[in-house]
Amino acid sequence: MDKYAELKIDGKVYRLPTIEGSEGERAIDISSLRNETGYITLDDGYGNTGSCKSSITFIDGEKGILRYRGIPIEELAEKSSFIEVAHLIIMGKLPNSAELRRFSDLLTENELLHENMKYHFESFPATAHPMAILSSMINAASCFYPELVTQDSMREHFEVEAARLLSQVRTIAAFAYRQSRGLPFMYPKPEYKYTANFLHMMFSLPYQDYELRPEIVKALDLIFLLHADHEQNCSTATVRTVASSKANLFASAAAGVCALWGPLHGGANQAVLEMLEEIHRSGDDGSKFIQAAKDKNSGKRLMGFGHRVYKNYDPRAKIIKKACDDVLAKLHVKDPLLDIAKRLEETALQDPYFIERKLYPNVDFYSGIIMRAIGIPVEMFTVIFAIGRMPGWIANFKEVMEDRTARIYRPRQIYVGPTLNHYVPIKDRK
Repeated sequence: MDKYAELKIDGKVYRLPTIEGSEGERAIDISSLRNETGYITLDDGYGNTGSCKSSITFIDGEKGILRYRGIPIEELAEKSSFIEVAHLIIMGKLPNSAELRRFSDLLTENELLHENMKYHFESFPATAHPMAILSSMINAASCFYPELVTQDSMREHFEVEAARLLSQVRTIAAFAYRQSRGLPFMYPKPEYKYTANFLHMMFSLPYQDYELRPEIVKALDLIFLLHADHEQNCSTATVRTVASSKANLFASAAAGVCALWGPLHGGANQAVLEMLEEIHRSGDDGSKFIQAAKDKNSGKRLMGFGHRVYKNYDPRAKIIKKACDDVLAKLHVKDPLLDIAKRLEETALQDPYFIERKLYPNVDFYSGIIMRAIGIPVEMFTVIFAIGRMPGWIANFKEVMEDRTARIYRPRQIYVGPTLNHYVPIKDRK
């Protein structure tokens, strides 16, 4: 039996169909609301608005659940790899041996940038933020592939183009880092796997390859995996919005990078390290900052704690906390900022103030600590996030591209500006 919601306006009742997702999520379909009633809904920030139907990722923030294509993140973190998860998210299924080999081969075949791209890197000033370079160079890379002009032509090449973007984003990221340090570019090695190759391109010297310690490769691969998708967040919604205009995959992903750059989104893990540096400069061990953070008038905020979606413990944080502890123990890192971070974590997990407000450490808190221990500079933190999120952006682009009935995204607004006005010559203006 079909279910409806009833909306009463000016004495007239309108019936709006309801929808239920596969996990019991319920929605009221208002797609015909304006045509039937003349009204629209106002939902600042889209916090209560479903912009699409998607089969990629499910989150239950109240219960702390995150699943990719139905598979719990805990299982994937324990048993899988970033590339296997990327195939799951983009192609819709875990790959068998042959499919994984083909996908890996495609990544290897497409990891090199066109040589002319080097000149673009050289045009950026040394002060350019890596996220600005990443977004610009993703767009520039598409210029070398004429088959990317339209989504219709891209359907024929999607598997190759998806692998090309996923592979080249780490090459662009590594080159951006080396450009900022005045270092020569280090090209990928076909014998290295995805994450190991990225570390090689980042940190190897012309006369000495970077030591690929298994615990470091595994920790960074886990960071990529945990960030691979996260429903309709700001950057993913941006990718879908751009894709709805029939823009190509690279242009849509470049827009996602720009959205991710913001400190309220992908820049959150960078904010964690900046907070730790501020605490260290003040001579505090974290104790005073914790007390100040509980005072709403202090202006101090505990970065890396709490999450807009999760009202329980972020399931990714539970996973990455263990990885963080393991990496710090194996690397024997001595870092005052990491000591402060551990103190903040221990205090907040025991303090009733934070427990009552469910302000648990989130994935940004631990990922920032791990990346600092590995030696990744703060300005690259959001770039690492972008590499990890690329499978989700590609998969969401694919959903939009394959939906032949999809309309261009075009939100409405409630206008609150001046009513009818008229031009006044400059001599008569007050």
